[in-house]
Amino acid sequence: LSFFFNAHNDLLEEIAKYRAARRLWAHLTRERFGARDPGSMMLRFHAQTAGSSLTAQQPENNIVRVAIQALAAVLGGCQSLHTNGLDEALALPTEDAALLALRTQQILAHETGVTNTVDPAGGSYVIEKLTDEIESRAKDYIEKIDALGGMLRAIETGYVQGEIQKAAYECQRAIERGEQIVVGVNQFVAEKEVPIPILHIDPELERAQIERVRVLRARRDSAQAAAAVDAVESRARSGENLMPAIAAAVEVFATVGEISDALRRVFGEYTESVAL
Repeated sequence: LSFFFNAHNDLLEEIAKYRAARRLWAHLTRERFGARDPGSMMLRFHAQTAGSSLTAQQPENNIVRVAIQALAAVLGGCQSLHTNGLDEALALPTEDAALLALRTQQILAHETGVTNTVDPAGGSYVIEKLTDEIESRAKDYIEKIDALGGMLRAIETGYVQGEIQKAAYECQRAIERGEQIVVGVNQFVAEKEVPIPILHIDPELERAQIERVRVLRARRDSAQAAAAVDAVESRARSGENLMPAIAAAVEVFATVGEISDALRRVFGEYTESVAL
């Protein structure tokens, strides 16, 4: 079991967030679920720098944001890390932007020494206070969700979505009011933006992929593929485990689109509700 976290700009708070999550997981597995193996109490997590924090204005500033976010994740104890490209507020990253994002990780890993010590921020009065506060507030959330009947019920009632939407709204309002400074957006705005290279996808790639699918369909056993897709749909309707049927469909060259259409016929498409 592993977890996925986002890394944002507030360096100390982010470090504390990961420390609180690790501590909370250890307590939950031991005290609530009766874990005995110390390995079960270790929070394994991947972190990705926050795409929502990247700005289209002065995009070079995103290099600094990504580096700070990555540093927070490493100091917080992540096992794996994804660093975003500086241009991802504008388009898919260019090869140069992706390489710079990779080099950011490599510099952190091999030049800074921050990976040489376990929990290097531990003992800082600010970090410890923030860790305690975040863990306490996370426990409050768990109690609220338990009272609602568990996470599934909390999602079904819209509680989880509402909390996320409320936090996003409050964050955006703080930016628009100038209460939360975003360099280059609501403070320190440049009179003239310097353009950066943007990745443009060659339309020929789309045509080539369409042709590959056409050739695949011509060469495969169409009856086998159709039967396998029908089996996926049947399992979806019955509530059985879908993975064996999906794997079998892939083995006879059913396409992702065909498999997705089968699931769509059963489950429809998700439309997020917005609570105002």
